[in-house]
Amino acid sequence: MTGASISVPFLCLFAVMVLGLVHLTVASFSFKAQVGNSYSVGPRDDDLRPAGVAGRLDRAQRNFMETFPIFAAAVLMGAALDHQNRLIDVGAMLYVAGRIAFLPLYWAGVRWLRTFSWNIATAGLVAAMIGAVLPQ
Repeated sequence: MTGASISVPFLCLFAVMVLGLVHLTVASFSFKAQVGNSYSVGPRDDDLRPAGVAGRLDRAQRNFMETFPIFAAAVLMGAALDHQNRLIDVGAMLYVAGRIAFLPLYWAGVRWLRTFSWNIATAGLVAAMIGAVLPQ
C-alpha cells in the first residue's frame, strides 16, 4: 500500500488506542501511589480498591473500556463495508475529542463538563455506528 493515505476513522482509532494506554498508565500509577510498591508488586491478596483520585482514574478507565470496543467495531465495520462517509468521519472525531476531554475532567472531579464530554463522545460513537452501515 505504498502512497495510500490513512482514513480519518483509522487515525481516530489509532488516537484512542494511544488514549487507552494513557488511561491504563495514569490509573495504574495513581493506584500504585495510593497503596505503595510493596502491594503493587506483590500478589495483591488483600484486594485493595482504588479510592479518591485513584478511584476516579480507575472508573474513567473502565468507562473508556466500555465504549472503546464499540467504537473500534464501528470503524472496522465501516472499513470492511467500504463505507467511507462524512458521518463516520465526524462521529469518529467527536468520539476522540469527547474521550480526550473526559479523562482530565474525571481526574479533576469536574462534574458537569465531564458528563458533557461523555455525551459528545457518545454522540460521536452513535454517528460512527450509523455512518458505518450507511452506503456511500
